[in-house]
Amino acid sequence: MSRAQVNHICAGFPGAEHSDPWGGGHDCWKVGNKIFALIGMREDRVSVKCRDIDTAAMLIEAGVAVKAPYMHRSWVALPCDAPPDELEHRIAQSYELIRSSLPKKLQAGLANGV
Repeated sequence: MSRAQVNHICAGFPGAEHSDPWGGGHDCWKVGNKIFALIGMREDRVSVKCRDIDTAAMLIEAGVAVKAPYMHRSWVALPCDAPPDELEHRIAQSYELIRSSLPKKLQAGLANGV
């Protein structure tokens, strides 16, 4: 899967917004002003939030992902050429985790999630 395809997936989520907050070509995807997916300017990997630190550690130990640079231990970075179903699942899960952490009023203003 290409960077463009990952961006296409992210763009499809209700309330998803793209930005480049640090300049230089980052693809930063947010919902409710909170990041749910991030692709660095020189990277072909996407950083996403996992349910917990244990899930992130399991993915790292299994070789599916690496620790996401500059992010909390519950975040991992998956290569954009990972199996498409794995990428789609992890991006969707990250989106739902971040969305569910938003205030209820803000969540209600978004269309139904995935």
